[in-house]
Amino acid sequence: MDLRPLSARSVVLSLLLGTHPPELPVRGLLRAVEPLGIGGSTLRAALSRMVAAGDLRRADGVYRLSDRLLERQRRQDAAVHPQTRDWTGAWEMAVVTATGREPAERAALRTRLTALRLAELREGVWLRPANLRRPWPGDLDDVVRRFTARPDEPDEDLAARLWPLEAWAATARALLAHVARAGRPADRFTALAAVVRHLLADPVLPAPLLPGHWPGPELRAAYTDYQRELTEEMLGHAGR
Repeated sequence: MDLRPLSARSVVLSLLLGTHPPELPVRGLLRAVEPLGIGGSTLRAALSRMVAAGDLRRADGVYRLSDRLLERQRRQDAAVHPQTRDWTGAWEMAVVTATGREPAERAALRTRLTALRLAELREGVWLRPANLRRPWPGDLDDVVRRFTARPDEPDEDLAARLWPLEAWAATARALLAHVARAGRPADRFTALAAVVRHLLADPVLPAPLLPGHWPGPELRAAYTDYQRELTEEMLGHAGR
């Protein structure tokens, strides 16, 4: 499980990413993080660094997510509540057509295509079942051509080759067990942050392509319930 130690920055980001609208006054943040053992001076230093780095915007003593992190919040919301449509058996294909790009540009493109829940079949060829509703970034049309395909390979075999489904499911079950037994606010907060990261890696495949007893819906439901409880508890401390 990807359980990362709590830092003031990670707590602020997780709290604001899970809050709608994603903004809190500094006094509210100070009270919200108190149960997690984060002191005022540590929090203020982290806030200053986050504003300087462009993570947050500050106005009239209220901290808000920057535009860049608002996009991250939208991706997180989509990970928890993905929009799907009935699958007809077609696959979405994205073929990289741009050439002569620098390594950093290629890496950035791979990150963006992965965030769109595509998987790479071979270099430059990305696939997924055409069952997902999400906006396609218009600027990618300059470097990627999109097609609809019906591969010759059996759908279940192709999905198993593109995504480590059994490994994802095993980690999801471990996270469910960990969240269920986490009692302290800090432990629960750490666990829920790990759940979000894991949901971002869920390919959201049609049911016929998934292994039996797929834990994705259960993990999403657990996250929604625990996140609501924890956020309400922390925002209650913040007086919101």
